[in-house]
Amino acid sequence: MTQVRSSRQVPRWHDLEPFLHPRPVERTAVGRRLARCLSVDDVERLARRRVPGAVWDYVEGGSDGEHAMRRNRDAFDRVELRPTSFEQVAEPDTATTLLGRPTAAPIVLAPTGYTRLSHHTGERAVAAAAAQAGLPYTLSTYATTSITDVASAAPGARNWFQVYLMKDRAVTRAHLDEARAQGYEALMLTIDTTMTGMKRKDKHNGFAIPPQLTARTVGGMARHPRWVADILTTEPLRFATFPEGSTYARWGMSNELREQQIRPADIAWLREQWDGPVVVKGVQSARDAVTAVDAGAHAIVLSNHGGRQLDRAPVPLELLPDVVDAVDGRAEVLLDSGVRTGGDVVAAVALGATAVLVGRAYLYGLMVGGQRGVSHVLDLLTGEMRRAMSMMGAPSVAALTPDHARLRDR
Repeated sequence: MTQVRSSRQVPRWHDLEPFLHPRPVERTAVGRRLARCLSVDDVERLARRRVPGAVWDYVEGGSDGEHAMRRNRDAFDRVELRPTSFEQVAEPDTATTLLGRPTAAPIVLAPTGYTRLSHHTGERAVAAAAAQAGLPYTLSTYATTSITDVASAAPGARNWFQVYLMKDRAVTRAHLDEARAQGYEALMLTIDTTMTGMKRKDKHNGFAIPPQLTARTVGGMARHPRWVADILTTEPLRFATFPEGSTYARWGMSNELREQQIRPADIAWLREQWDGPVVVKGVQSARDAVTAVDAGAHAIVLSNHGGRQLDRAPVPLELLPDVVDAVDGRAEVLLDSGVRTGGDVVAAVALGATAVLVGRAYLYGLMVGGQRGVSHVLDLLTGEMRRAMSMMGAPSVAALTPDHARLRDR
């Protein structure tokens, strides 16, 4: 058999030149950390090491046995995306319209309480990252940055304000007045928290705002001196949408002071107080979706609060097709609970959602790198969206239909 031999030569510069393009050197520690994160799962693994255990458990944990939280993720794991291979597109467009205004992608940053626990820059950093990405950000009633300060941190942003109705409606009216004065676009009324779900991990940790100094929390903080230094050398942790010293700003008072009998008439009341869109979050059945729309909601959010309220609650993704049919185009249908990839976003939109809300995912980014970390997570989600849409043959968000996704039995 003839042996094949290759000839050898001394390499010349133009032969070597294609190999001599090293990656740009990232000069910051944050940049180096984020450069290793190719998915939200990667960001999550790094985030866990950046904050004390009690803070991590608060962000990551669900209620009671955490069945609802696990089922949320399981539903997305069962999604099958269905490509049209002969119609693949090179540059799909992730832009869409939400509440009558353009947005860069069908993604809303969800309201999260106590955000400065994740990183001292807190809500300011999240709002700024959302504005940079061209996405709406929703500030929580239990934010650790004021309505006005968030607006100042992200001028021109699409800021929404999440409303927990208080028994004393004057307190809620004050929130609405400040949000209106600061140019907030929409209200988001949360209806699934008339009382707070049991977070066993938080109880074991003695979780509170500000953090309580128990042996367990001191031990956790001692392993994160940078986090402690950042918290101690910046503005005090408090519920900043309420006046300083207000009873409403005290930890543990929410169940006593918050309205615990929300009715459709409360949606109508908000419509009277607010001249912009009203979104109702926490809808968990087709019947309640229709009731909310009949009462005046411009949009609803299918949500079980990320598995943090009623354990074993319905899974929003599984409810989505029936709710879309029941609402019949009279209001936009958004979805949260379990979203952590661009493929999840594509699946939800294909199955009928106008947009999704993300919460834990951007908090992971905040823990790892402040505003830059949040931006990195948003870039990951939109990049994953574009790749999925390209391979599925969907040139735009509007082109996504139920033919592009289905929930497998297993």
